[in-house]
Amino acid sequence: MEKPEESRGSKRGWVPPDALVRARAVGTTMNLEPGLEATFAAEAFTPIAAPLAGDWLAEHSERGQTFDQYVRGRPNRPSAARRTIYLEPIGEAGGPPMAVLAEFARAHFQLPVEVLPALDLAKTGARVRDRGSFRQVLAPELLEHLKTRLPADAYCLIGLTTTDLYPEESWNFVFGMATLRERVGVYSTARYHPSFYGEEDHYPMPEQWVLRRSLKVMAHEIGHMFGMEHCTFYECVMNGSNHLDETDRRPPHLCPVCLRKLHYAVGFDPQRRYRDLERVFRASKLGPEADWVRGRAEAIAAAAAADR
Repeated sequence: MEKPEESRGSKRGWVPPDALVRARAVGTTMNLEPGLEATFAAEAFTPIAAPLAGDWLAEHSERGQTFDQYVRGRPNRPSAARRTIYLEPIGEAGGPPMAVLAEFARAHFQLPVEVLPALDLAKTGARVRDRGSFRQVLAPELLEHLKTRLPADAYCLIGLTTTDLYPEESWNFVFGMATLRERVGVYSTARYHPSFYGEEDHYPMPEQWVLRRSLKVMAHEIGHMFGMEHCTFYECVMNGSNHLDETDRRPPHLCPVCLRKLHYAVGFDPQRRYRDLERVFRASKLGPEADWVRGRAEAIAAAAAADR
């Protein structure tokens, strides 16, 4: 998720894939048991729309990663000895409660999640720069430091900071960054509160906006650490995003292509996963998200029952 200092040139000729391309991206599901086949049913998800001006796919040319390509790429997968997701606060406290973020990560990825003690930003050695009234830290250098802190039993480690991030000198900012292979990532909540842009009067319940954005970006960046590339097939939490409006338009859930990738990597029970997510969303008063995952759990249960 990035925004350049200047446009890198429009790719507005990008055309959303048709139903056949989307079906091929999911891969064949004919030999799956009915409940699992229903988990990846295309009709339950929204095909990706054409990008608006300034959106990620208007400015970046991406073809997407099918399920079969994902498997052939031999992505990182949890093992018996290495399956815990670690969250590490970096710098000043702020943003959503770590306990809520951890509970969401447990439900979304169906893996153990632990929160590490806060890390002093100055001790990371990452360079900082001033951007008007706020400070930014160089995200790739944070990642380099986090690589040295990866616990032995960690599947991955993601840092969370309230300090704004930038990926290189020529770019304005980055919401988050993660490695596809080295299992470390970082994201910032600095821009999630409407007050960052002086828009607090336009957003009722701004803390819920901060939470929604945090959950989406955390799921996105950890998804990269499972080897998932940006999704170009459906509306999905793995879609690329150039700006907050685009992030807000994206759902917090995985599409059938990316959900199948995660299932391949982890091997979770789809009904249990959706029920776990519903509990997290209900507790956080995120009603629309809770209703959506409940509907998916019920559809999967009905498909499984019909086969008995």
